[in-house]
Amino acid sequence: MGWMHTARFLTTAAQLHHLPLVDVPEIAFVGRSNAGKSTSINTLTQQKQLAFASKKPGRTQHINLFALGKQGVTDAVLADLPGYGYAAVSRSDKERWQRVMLNYLMQRESLSAVVLLCDPRLGLTELDEALLDAIRPRVEQGLKFLVLLTKADKLTRSEQAKILSITKLNAGGGEVRMFSALKKQGVDDVAQLLWHWCHPDGLKPATPAPATPEAAAPVDTPATPDTPVQ
Repeated sequence: MGWMHTARFLTTAAQLHHLPLVDVPEIAFVGRSNAGKSTSINTLTQQKQLAFASKKPGRTQHINLFALGKQGVTDAVLADLPGYGYAAVSRSDKERWQRVMLNYLMQRESLSAVVLLCDPRLGLTELDEALLDAIRPRVEQGLKFLVLLTKADKLTRSEQAKILSITKLNAGGGEVRMFSALKKQGVDDVAQLLWHWCHPDGLKPATPAPATPEAAAPVDTPATPDTPVQ
C-alpha cells in the first residue's frame, strides 16, 4: 500500500521523555529479538534500510520514530521499539529497557496500536504474553493490537492454519496475521489494516468548491400577438 511507502525517519530516543509529543496515531512495532521485526518494517514500507536490522539481534537500544503520510504531511507515526529476550547485553541493561518499553506502552498518549511480531515456530513466548498482559488495560480502552506471525514461508499451509488458530485463541481478541517478507505474504493485508486503524473515518472528503450561481433559467412570458407586417 502506497501510504506505508511514505515512511521517513523522524527521530530516535533512548528514553521515553526524549520522544516528541505527536498529535497523530502512533503504531508501535515490538517483539522478541530475531522475530524479524526490522525486516517486516522494511518490507511493509518497501525501504530496505529504514529499520536497522542488526546481525546481532537485540543490540538496537533506541526507540526509533518514522513519520507516515503523503505529500510530506504526517498523519501517523510508526515506532520501532528494541527487541527483547535475546540480546547479549548485561542484565541491568535488559531490565532498564524493559522499564523503558513498559513505560512507553503504558504512558505514551499517542499510542493507538501495537504490532507484536512473533516467530510462529516458537509461538507466543512467556515474554510475549507478559507484554500482552501489560497492554490489556489499554486494549480495553480502545488500543488496537495485531500479532504478526513472521517467517510464514518456513511453514507448510497446514502448519500455518494450525498456528494461526492457536494464536487467535491465545491473543485474547486481537488481530492475528501470517506474514512473510520473503514471499510477500500478508504485506498488503497488514498495510491496509494499519491504514484503517489510523484513518477510522476513511479519507477526509475533499473540500467542495464554492458554489457558483447557476445561470438563471429562462422565464416563461406570456405570448404576444405577432406584430403585423407593414
